[in-house]
Amino acid sequence: MPEGHTLHRLARLHQRRFAGAPVAVSSPQGRFASAAAVVDGQVLTGASVWGKHLFHHYADGPIVHVHLGLYGTFTEWPVTDGAALPEAVGQVRMRMVGAEYGTDLRGPTVCEVVDEARMSDVVAKLGPDPLRSDADPSWAWARIAKSRRPIGALLMDQTVIAGVGNVYRSELLFRHGIDPFRPGRDVSESEFDAAWTDLVALMKVGLRRGKIIAVRPEHDHGAPSYAPGRPRTYVYRRAGEPCRVNGGPIRTTVLEGRNVFWCPTCQT
Repeated sequence: MPEGHTLHRLARLHQRRFAGAPVAVSSPQGRFASAAAVVDGQVLTGASVWGKHLFHHYADGPIVHVHLGLYGTFTEWPVTDGAALPEAVGQVRMRMVGAEYGTDLRGPTVCEVVDEARMSDVVAKLGPDPLRSDADPSWAWARIAKSRRPIGALLMDQTVIAGVGNVYRSELLFRHGIDPFRPGRDVSESEFDAAWTDLVALMKVGLRRGKIIAVRPEHDHGAPSYAPGRPRTYVYRRAGEPCRVNGGPIRTTVLEGRNVFWCPTCQT
């Protein structure tokens, strides 16, 4: 599932490509057809994000709400004067076409038209987004400080912190020496403050560079990354491999339905 920085990158791209002019919105698949008709031909005024939720705002008030889920993706293509639009390939839920670019959305968990009240309801259920300037970490800390749930589960709970996925969760906890199974209430406020500051910095790097980079330069050597073309990680998808710091084996198990990775020596 895409993590929060990916959605913020999409919002910036859509703002740059489409905002300020009318866009043609359709649903080649048909599942979004009636909702697409509501915004078709309207001016897209901007795009915003909260956590893993993307919002397209239109001049007359409607908002397209997208959650990519596990399989959702946008693909982009240039618009050529006088040329026919490319044929929709696969199950394109929403197609948006501007003067110079078009984009197709496939496989989202959510793609719907909402109003401001409904958008507010969605956002009200989410924790602070580290990439938003209005993020209030004290709200997340208040939830964590009194919870018996493992901190590794709390970090993935979008009602606690919005936008964190499995990679950021595993890497952040390693960087701060925190066992993912430690109860939230056993994490000190100073540990949380340091982790939050680090999370904001890491996600800003992800936003700027388009990939999660969590390994410090002094550890960025040795064993390759978990997949071709991906940056090295400390623990994510490295089960059984040697820790980049102490050489001991990285472990993995399932925590509330998702695989978590950690070093039992470095993380206490």
